[in-house]
Amino acid sequence: MNHSVLVVEDDDNIVLSLTFLLEKSGFKTRVVGDGNAALNEMRKAKPDVVLLDVMLPERDGFSVCEEIRANSAWSDVHVIMLTAKGRDADREKGLAAGADEFITKPFSTRDLVAKVKAAIGMAAG
Repeated sequence: MNHSVLVVEDDDNIVLSLTFLLEKSGFKTRVVGDGNAALNEMRKAKPDVVLLDVMLPERDGFSVCEEIRANSAWSDVHVIMLTAKGRDADREKGLAAGADEFITKPFSTRDLVAKVKAAIGMAAG
């Protein structure tokens, strides 16, 4: 499997657990800690999935998601937003920005990996 996931998260503990689980599931992972770095990394190599935290230094995940969706070269990239904010208004804002999924922290890592697999059309398992 050569599917890649770009993890955009500034919490080192979450990064460690996400990269461990994703790599154990066969994904290639790249990690950045802020929104501007995420866009720069996407310009270098387009991932299949972006796990995008909402609250980031430099610029928030909503504006990063909007920029991803504004670039036609990235139209097939799946965006899964991660947030500690579970309010309906935040979820609606994320989906309006173009996110495919919106997951509230703390989350089940098993469910998250299943959502990544589902986003790229892989059988869960």
